[in-house]
Amino acid sequence: MNILIIGSGGREHAFAWKIRQSDQCDQLYIAPGNAGTDLIAKNVPLDNEDFNQIGRFVIDNNIGLVIVGPEAPLVAGIVDHFSSSEDLNSIPIIGPGKLGANLEGSKDFSKAFMSKHGIPTGTSQTFTKENLERAYRHLESLEPPYVLKADGLAAGKGVIISNNLIEAKNELTQMLTENKFGEAGNKVVIEEFLDGIELSVFVLTDGKNYQILPEAKDYKRIGENDEGPNAGGMGAVSPVHFAHPKFLKKVEEKVVIPTINGLQKDGIPYKGFIFIGLMNKGGEPFVIEYNVRMGDPETQAVLPRVKSDLIDLFMATWNSQLDQFKLEIDPSHATTVVLVTGDYPGNYEKGNEINGLELEHDDTIVFHAGTKQVGDKTLTNGGRVLAVTGLGNSMDSALEKSYKAASSISWKDMNYRHDIGQDLIRLDNETI
Repeated sequence: MNILIIGSGGREHAFAWKIRQSDQCDQLYIAPGNAGTDLIAKNVPLDNEDFNQIGRFVIDNNIGLVIVGPEAPLVAGIVDHFSSSEDLNSIPIIGPGKLGANLEGSKDFSKAFMSKHGIPTGTSQTFTKENLERAYRHLESLEPPYVLKADGLAAGKGVIISNNLIEAKNELTQMLTENKFGEAGNKVVIEEFLDGIELSVFVLTDGKNYQILPEAKDYKRIGENDEGPNAGGMGAVSPVHFAHPKFLKKVEEKVVIPTINGLQKDGIPYKGFIFIGLMNKGGEPFVIEYNVRMGDPETQAVLPRVKSDLIDLFMATWNSQLDQFKLEIDPSHATTVVLVTGDYPGNYEKGNEINGLELEHDDTIVFHAGTKQVGDKTLTNGGRVLAVTGLGNSMDSALEKSYKAASSISWKDMNYRHDIGQDLIRLDNETI
């Protein structure tokens, strides 16, 4: 089978790495890919939102499976393009249509969906620039911290959490009237702050049946101890020890099943991932957000723990047979440390040579994200450049491997967090 993965980040490299382990994969293409995917597949320079171009490539290259990595093409309607084409509608594609993708594409839509279907989440209200004064008054009625979310896609950076009312009002003004997050901030959701411990649960559904993949915890902020701005993800760990069977059963019963049932009740077809960002608040799950694809960098910690053939899993999804699939999970720990450039998520340079990639480390995988190959040199080509995943029998041993490998890699102005997983190591499992 020839397979096309759409995307260029660490998530897509992880998909490619896993799919390459299957003897069912003949030719693997990544569009557009990066320097890492180019080592195990064929990068192709396709525009992720030029669906006609992608469709022609799929037909011309006898593609038998398409995996959509990032959210933007899903929100823009790539699955709808395939389903409406006589030449493409029989080709398996993993991802929801445009309506289902609104679970991520619009925070306002997702909050309304959760409210309608009784899915536990924080209270919220949505505002536009036309009712800015009312939004100010709403903030004044709340206790800090104040949570502001851009309604649309903002590359994982559209959330502001502030303890200061004046600062929160200024951020709200910038979002609604000064285009801080572009069109994504034309509407802003002001949400109740949920105090607890965060984790991510990943579900693959065929619209009726589902499989729950290994959970993970990611680290969104750029600085140690979760300080500084959101950076799209600085690391991840899996499993998460406080997500014990009793808690995960609550997640399944109170969140996963109502979500799948809600999609069916609302007539929303869905064959793809649902990434559920959760808060464990006193042992109860509350949904922070939905995403309609796998997370980055969580994928780099989750997929190494999946023992099953990924192609079989995706074909079961397409054929609505996930209830018949036996998902096998490795009990090992996986930890991912993300290496970034300079002042990311602010300004940063591209084109710096990366050193140390040729070194090999046991039980360690280096996934490329923002890289490109120029001749015999691998260069930085983004803010988040590499994700280093270590595998071990414990979180401590996995982290030791991640950080050992990370310390052997270098480029100008490289930066990474040194405290990934340390909050969980400090936690007493019995107190959660």
